[in-house]
Amino acid sequence: MGKTRLEAFSDGVLAIVITIMVLELKVPHDASLEGLTPLLPVFLSYVLSFVYVGIYWNNHHHMLHASSKVTGGVLWANLHLLFWLSLFPFATGWMGENHFAALPTALYGGVLLAAAVAYYILQQTIIASQGPSSPLRLAVGRDWKGKLSPLLYLLGIGLSFLGPWVATVVYASVACMWLVPDRRIERTLRDHV
Repeated sequence: MGKTRLEAFSDGVLAIVITIMVLELKVPHDASLEGLTPLLPVFLSYVLSFVYVGIYWNNHHHMLHASSKVTGGVLWANLHLLFWLSLFPFATGWMGENHFAALPTALYGGVLLAAAVAYYILQQTIIASQGPSSPLRLAVGRDWKGKLSPLLYLLGIGLSFLGPWVATVVYASVACMWLVPDRRIERTLRDHV
């Protein structure tokens, strides 16, 4: 099976996720700068989640580019990832509306953790479907960022109950780590295809 429909469906879901998240930013009825102040936590949680969705979209694109085919297992693993990504608007809104309180911030970290695990499952499912000489397997290598991220999410979840803002800094640090361009897949495809 080709991968075009999978890519198009995933792109559509991620576009809807971003649209739903931005709808949480309610327009204030106050025309002054002070009218924007109550929106700051909601806006900050939106920015963080927008960056995360962008990171997933970018990496998903590269991962599928390294795939030669789509199996039933890949379809289900992709849906599993999209399920967790579709919870971003809820977790983002709850955390922002409650000014980064402990439980909403921990839940946000839980959604980030679940999405990271789902991404790993999708990645491994693609690799398994392509065999031991999979370009994706060659590109991923030891994947230190992929292994470190869930540990940092767990740390952030624990820190949520000690200091939610500290946990949010941990989540933002993971996002910054993934913003650094990773050319492994592009380089592997160029060198081995």
